[in-house]
Amino acid sequence: MQYIDVQGRRISQLIMGSDSFTPDDSERVRTMLDTYLELGGNTIDTARIYRGGQSESAIGQWLQAGAHRAEVNLLTKGAHHDARGPRVTPQAIADDLAASLDQLRTDYIDLYALHRDDPAVSVGPIIEALNHAVEQGRIRVLGASNWTTARIAEANRYAADHGLQGFAFSSPNFSLATAKEPFWPGCVVAEEATISWHRKTGLPLLSWSAQGRGFFTGRYGPEDRTNPDLVRVFYSEANWARYRRAEQLAADKGVATIQIALAYVLSQSFPTGAIVGPETPAELRSCRQAADIRLTAREVKWLENGRGDRSELPGPGDEDYL
Repeated sequence: MQYIDVQGRRISQLIMGSDSFTPDDSERVRTMLDTYLELGGNTIDTARIYRGGQSESAIGQWLQAGAHRAEVNLLTKGAHHDARGPRVTPQAIADDLAASLDQLRTDYIDLYALHRDDPAVSVGPIIEALNHAVEQGRIRVLGASNWTTARIAEANRYAADHGLQGFAFSSPNFSLATAKEPFWPGCVVAEEATISWHRKTGLPLLSWSAQGRGFFTGRYGPEDRTNPDLVRVFYSEANWARYRRAEQLAADKGVATIQIALAYVLSQSFPTGAIVGPETPAELRSCRQAADIRLTAREVKWLENGRGDRSELPGPGDEDYL
């Protein structure tokens, strides 16, 4: 397992997603999380909104039953919008954090991210509210999920100017398949400008839907329209070309196409992590194998745009071939 540093915390690049977890499915939750720890993972992603809080409850049960709290980093998210609109306010942050701590059965969160942004709200009160929780010992590291780089930079300037903790990571959608539009309102897709900003700043990016929500599994093709959300977001000529290149590179390396898609996210020139949502231990082990594949810069670029002679890519026996 490969790890990255997020404000002094050692985070496994492979992050366990939990949006399908419920307390009623405790045996599967236990199996998946125990297997994840055995494979070297140490960071679990959840959110206040997942399954109406049931995801956090399921993880809390597992933590308490197995005394695993010291072994894992909990990454949870709050201040999600509701039916009435944005709720990125100090009060919403305080309410959601308190509920998350209760459901997760812990007194602190390792990595806490705001799940959405509200550009109409000044960054000052938001950063102040988050730092109040840091001072109380309820949060260790701050992050932003689905915030633009411009807003993150603005928030971090405010934090620096006032001697406060800023955002230490960002969590947008980033995958080899580029989204034509967000899956849900308020989501942020990491496009080239975003990636360039992360390269420049070195701020870690923890990607959700890092494998394109099944786009690279081989279950779909350009003529298959059975998954309307996948069609709406990922079906494009450019993405199918990327799929075919990933398929070719996978064949060269003797791995699966979806493993190349995951390796792409984890082989960037700046710190990255991938939030994955395997349903079975076998799928989790496949992700674990993919997390050890390291693509060269030439391979990453070739996957993106197909430029260059593929015969010039590293092959068996080359120092940078993995």
